[in-house]
Amino acid sequence: MENLGRLITAMVTPFDRKLGVDYQRAAELAKYLAGNGSDGILVSGTTGESPTLSVQEKTRLLEKVLEAVGDQTLVLAGTGSNSTSDSIHLTKRAEAIGAHAVMLVAPYYNKPPQNGLYQHFREIAEATRLPVMLYNVPGRTASNILPATVARLARIANIVAIKEASGNLDQITEIRRLCPDSFQIYSGDDSATLPILAIGGVGVVSVVSHIAGKDIRRMVEAFEEGNHQEAASWHARLFPLFKALFVTTNPIPVKAALELAGFPVGGVRLPLVGPEERDVEVIRQAMAEYGLIK
Repeated sequence: MENLGRLITAMVTPFDRKLGVDYQRAAELAKYLAGNGSDGILVSGTTGESPTLSVQEKTRLLEKVLEAVGDQTLVLAGTGSNSTSDSIHLTKRAEAIGAHAVMLVAPYYNKPPQNGLYQHFREIAEATRLPVMLYNVPGRTASNILPATVARLARIANIVAIKEASGNLDQITEIRRLCPDSFQIYSGDDSATLPILAIGGVGVVSVVSHIAGKDIRRMVEAFEEGNHQEAASWHARLFPLFKALFVTTNPIPVKAALELAGFPVGGVRLPLVGPEERDVEVIRQAMAEYGLIK
């Protein structure tokens, strides 16, 4: 089994004042995350604003993060899209550059039937030797990868994991029931991490780990070690942060949180916009109560 770790951070893409990719800042952020609890870093996922990054930007960003932390931390590349051929092309480029694994989001807008989803992921997986993590997030894609389809895909040797953000614990339980024990299930929602661990998940692909990575790791490790009460205590303490950093569309809040924490990473590209002041206040209050800022 390819072990992808317990805590993977879906890294934001830092931008400069003109909203160009700030590659130096990306390297600095990757180093910070690697030193603060992350087993892996996902580059150019949706938290990294992948829909507005060019192929050239994704390629260079992956190169810079690999240069910065690739010898100490797993680096995953977000190479999925709603075009199978484009996803294959980007996956091959990621493999050539040296990515350790790839994440493939469900095709958005197309709304393929289940067999279309299966064929899409199968073709991409067969075009690479890299481990593949599926990403199911129906609220963003309008495509729900059903458990029976996940089970079919889990039979493909290098499809080893899924990031599940359906918000449906029954569905995730069915995935666990149908798939081999070696198939890894990750929470795609920070606030659902502990419940998903309880039904057979292995970890989380996190956003909040940008500012609380060590504590999220403590929660996951406490559960793994059988200290369930301690894990529940961490979950309860972290919960206001989990909610505050999703007060509006991701990654708007986490970029605002990094700014408040003294690690600015720039704004967001249209069609996203900066946070409303009321949202900043929610984030500021949660961070202050947690002790991250004064």
